[in-house]
Amino acid sequence: MRIRYKKWARPELEASKFYRDEPEKLKGKWKEEFENSKQPLHLELGCGKGQFMAKLAVENPNTNYIAIDLVDAMLGLAKRNIEQAYQEANIEPKNVLITRFDIERIFLILEKKDEVERIYINFCNPWPRGKHRKKRLTHSIQLEKYKQFLKEKGEIYFKTDDDELFEASLFYLEESGFEIVKKTYDLHEEPIFEKNIETEHEKMFSEQGIKIKACIAKLQKGKKE
Repeated sequence: MRIRYKKWARPELEASKFYRDEPEKLKGKWKEEFENSKQPLHLELGCGKGQFMAKLAVENPNTNYIAIDLVDAMLGLAKRNIEQAYQEANIEPKNVLITRFDIERIFLILEKKDEVERIYINFCNPWPRGKHRKKRLTHSIQLEKYKQFLKEKGEIYFKTDDDELFEASLFYLEESGFEIVKKTYDLHEEPIFEKNIETEHEKMFSEQGIKIKACIAKLQKGKKE
C-alpha cells in the first residue's frame, strides 16, 4: 500500500517508548526489551497502519509482540493506532514494539536466541509477475530466513484475498518444512483461528464479496535451520 509522506511520523516514532530504531543492534536481544522477557514472542511482518497489532497486543497482554514495516509514514500511523488502543483499555503498551526494517533482510535483526513462536503475515503484496514472485513474504526464500529465528514447532498465521498467492504459499510452506495444520478458502464461513481479528484489507475485500483465504502452518521437528 502506498501512502503519502507524513512529516510528523519520524519525530513521533523517535519519541515513542515502544519504537526501536536501529533494530540490527537488538539481534538476539529482543526479549530483553520487554518488561516481562519470559513471555512468548510473536512477530507481525508488514504491519501497515497497525490496526491488527493494536487489537491483538491489547487483548493478549501475556504475549510480547514485534511489528515491522518499512515506511515511516505507515509506522507513524501504526504507532498512533496502538497508542489509542492502549489508552482506551487504560493500560500501558508494555508488550509491543514496532520497528522499521526491510523484511527481505530480516535475518539481520532476528536470530535463534530471539525464539519467535509465531509469525503473522496478513494480506501481503501478491507480486503476481513471475520475475517478482521471490519477493513474496511467503516465498520459500523468505521462509528459509524465518526458520533462522522461529522456534521448533513455531507457527505462521497467513491471510490473503489472492487465490493464486494462497495456493502458491501452501506449496512454499510444505516445500520449506512446514506442516499445514489448518487451512480455509473462506475464513468467515470456516473459522480456523481461536479469534479472528479483521484487518483493514480484510474488511474491504469481504465487502467486495472476495473470500478470505487463510492457513496455520507449523515448522516440523527437525526442519529448523
